[in-house]
Amino acid sequence: MSHMPAEWEPHERTWMAWPSADYTLGDSEQAAREARTAWAAVANAIVRFEPVSMVVNPGEEGVAHEYLDPKVEVIVAPLDDAWMRDIGPTFVRNDVGTLSAVSWVFNGWGQQSWARWENDAKVATFVAEHIGVSTIDSPMVNEGGGIHVNGAGVVLVTETVQRGEGRNPDWSRAQVEAELKRTLGTNRTVWLERGLTRDYDEFGTRGHVDIVACFANEATVLVHDQRDPMHPDFDVSQRVLTQMRTEGFTVVPVPAPEVLLDDVSDPESWVDYSYINHYLCNGAVILCAFNDPGDARAAEILGEVYPGREIVLVDARPLFARGGGIHCITQQQPRY
Repeated sequence: MSHMPAEWEPHERTWMAWPSADYTLGDSEQAAREARTAWAAVANAIVRFEPVSMVVNPGEEGVAHEYLDPKVEVIVAPLDDAWMRDIGPTFVRNDVGTLSAVSWVFNGWGQQSWARWENDAKVATFVAEHIGVSTIDSPMVNEGGGIHVNGAGVVLVTETVQRGEGRNPDWSRAQVEAELKRTLGTNRTVWLERGLTRDYDEFGTRGHVDIVACFANEATVLVHDQRDPMHPDFDVSQRVLTQMRTEGFTVVPVPAPEVLLDDVSDPESWVDYSYINHYLCNGAVILCAFNDPGDARAAEILGEVYPGREIVLVDARPLFARGGGIHCITQQQPRY
């Protein structure tokens, strides 16, 4: 049976996708420059520690090379958007170590009205064929940001993703769990009720787990801890913290940034800035930064949780403004 290795296990490389869609690049040259700079900053940070392969839309190679470290490999394939965690393959290994790629059904995060996915739905298979590994096709609508494994049989998910509107509303928990077991080799599924509040806005994923909670080792869960009672995620954090302890995990709360709104003139513009959405690469933690006093606190906590890894802070505000974070734009390929 295949199983999905934990993110902290050694990587062969990291896969990413270059921003090219209007709703990622924005409607001005300044916005496009901001998006490209943000994606490149993540790639250029990771390539110091392991190889990075960047899938780039045809015709975008030149501008990508302007921003990317020369060590980043550029591979051309049609794209709709740039969230490789969600559109790319989820890599698994079998009992003898052979690598395969799970290809979920990708439908624009639940057939969202603004999304296009004709090309993105083919990216997982493209990557698998490019590196010469077999594909495990799944009939389940899912994204890599909607799952997080501990490498020892446990997976975190949310009700509003795997069983939510536009994805698999007619699937039972048992059906989802059976498919996760078949594809990822998991034997225990921990269901969170929901994700963070902002993630249910127009450009959200409707509840990805990878900004709420993640494993740091087989028995330890990091949880987004919104400590300001004014923020609607205060209640979300409290429920998840309680649930994770009840489930028997060692829980490490990671305090949210102090900023609450991304537009002070809009009292409902609650941020979903989260340090949980970090990425582990060989020897380092690529950590979201928000120009916030919480950045240093999060770096200290993650430095203790991941001893021996360099903590690299990268400004993630342009990513979150577009609906995701550092973990959302990266996908690890485990070492053979």
